[in-house]
Amino acid sequence: MSYYSHETAIIDEGCTIGEGTKIWHFTHIMPNCRIGNNCNIGQNVVVSPDVILGNNVKVQNNVSIYTGVTCDDDVFLGPSMVFTNVINPRSAVNRKSQYAKTHVGKGATIGANATIVCGHDIGAFAFVGAGAVVTKTVPPYALVVGNPSKQIGWMSEFGHRLEFNNAGYAECTESGEAYQLVDNQVHKIK
Repeated sequence: MSYYSHETAIIDEGCTIGEGTKIWHFTHIMPNCRIGNNCNIGQNVVVSPDVILGNNVKVQNNVSIYTGVTCDDDVFLGPSMVFTNVINPRSAVNRKSQYAKTHVGKGATIGANATIVCGHDIGAFAFVGAGAVVTKTVPPYALVVGNPSKQIGWMSEFGHRLEFNNAGYAECTESGEAYQLVDNQVHKIK
């Protein structure tokens, strides 16, 4: 086996799990999930059928990832955050045919206790603050907080707030990488 699974974890039939991935206590990986290389799936996590996680995805404890969710490489899912997959759930009404899709872009972070309402994508390197309730699509590099979430700024790929000058130029305080803000979109300058 090229991945580690704690003895209390349950991995259903049809799953593909990449090399170097670790799956911890009391986690349930449901049928037909695809989990990339070098992921870390914390304890008490539920990964519903057909979920796709890229490489190096970090899923902290008590996270629920429901059918319809896909995450690109290097995504961070904070403790107890949750995705939904139906807009108007009712116990007595079966809506499995109405699952909405949510895509999380490369390098995005979703903070502890955040809720992502289904059908709203999270852009690459976006940062969803702890406890935020996302009810609309989050652009790449955006920083959103609150309930409902509102954009309050932009983040670097290293997770630092970007302060743009009048010319729309900013540098990450950690990496020194440069970014340009044009027409309310952030682009990393290569």
